[in-house]
Amino acid sequence: MNIDDCINLDDLRVLAKKRIPKIVYDFIEGGVDDENGLARNEDAFRRRSLAPRYMVDISTLDQSTTIFGRTYSSAYGIAPTGGIGNFRRGGDLMLAKAARDANIPFIMSGAATASMEDMARVAPDHGWYQLYTAKNRSISEDQIRRAADLGLHALVVTVDVPVSSNRERNRRNGFGRPLKLSLASKLDALRRPFWFKDYMRHGIAMLENWRTYAPDGADAADVGDFFSTQCPISLTWKDIEQFRKLWPRTLILKGVMRTDDAIRAADAGVDGLIVSNHGARQLDRAVSALDVLPRLDAAVGERMTLMLDGGFRRGSDVLIALASGAKFVFMGRPTLYGAIAGGDAGAAKAVKIVREEMNKVMAQIGCPSLGQLGPDALYWDSDEDRRNTHG
Repeated sequence: MNIDDCINLDDLRVLAKKRIPKIVYDFIEGGVDDENGLARNEDAFRRRSLAPRYMVDISTLDQSTTIFGRTYSSAYGIAPTGGIGNFRRGGDLMLAKAARDANIPFIMSGAATASMEDMARVAPDHGWYQLYTAKNRSISEDQIRRAADLGLHALVVTVDVPVSSNRERNRRNGFGRPLKLSLASKLDALRRPFWFKDYMRHGIAMLENWRTYAPDGADAADVGDFFSTQCPISLTWKDIEQFRKLWPRTLILKGVMRTDDAIRAADAGVDGLIVSNHGARQLDRAVSALDVLPRLDAAVGERMTLMLDGGFRRGSDVLIALASGAKFVFMGRPTLYGAIAGGDAGAAKAVKIVREEMNKVMAQIGCPSLGQLGPDALYWDSDEDRRNTHG
């Protein structure tokens, strides 16, 4: 199977799995503890059904969506995923280009293997930056200034990584930061010659946005070690207030899952939230983002732009999230697998698959424009189910 043969996002996952060694695939695909959270994220979508409306003119379908004063070609973007250069050399910018060409946003990870300056050159109108706050707050403040000077449209502050999580797949495989392959992992990697040749030639990828803060002469491994000494770190509301003062444009918090935190974020002048449980990679017993979304929408939906990530595997999932109160959604693993599987063509393929699936479902449910999508598009087995979900 090659990229042209892939007809859905899972095909891209299967193709990517064939290209990378187990230690790398498990890092991307895995969760924490018993990994119940991974299933919970996807099950949240499976528990919801769409109620189609027929005899509607669907000759023209419009996915265009305006958030934060900008109009994008659809209501989904590419979520931040760290360390991409260790999975596919140059992968960060492949995803940035795919977002630019499709006119959707791309969020560069705070653990990216390309620099925000590179992203600004490739996708100046579509790149957002995700901030992992450092123990040394002057580093974070400098990264915010860099992003502001580049004219990036949005700063996304991730708040849900106060400590390193218990990712048991990584521990069993010996995966750490920076990436160091054991003998067993090297033997497994020999079965993935394209990846292994690149790894042996170039080694691990540099965390470019952190290079300048590490000691002089630091190589990629040293910078990775430095990053590990600075992150994770627990944030406080004082940090958010300071970031609000420093950042002149759209400020977004990623990882808020409680109503009281959402209200406080709105009071602090935050412009939007990405409701997220970090792809079930931090707290295995965390509620799914989709399940908590309606409560947050009821509390702050008129004051802030609510977005969502986690568990998306189909275009229909995007529509379910939008009908549940999200104004926009982001996907991480599916687009990452596209880049791993096929480089630029694979990243573009992932984005295209989602758009085409959304068009088919929009037509099927009688929704010619995403602006017309509302809670009436969802079906509930009973009024009690609806009340329990919407709080």
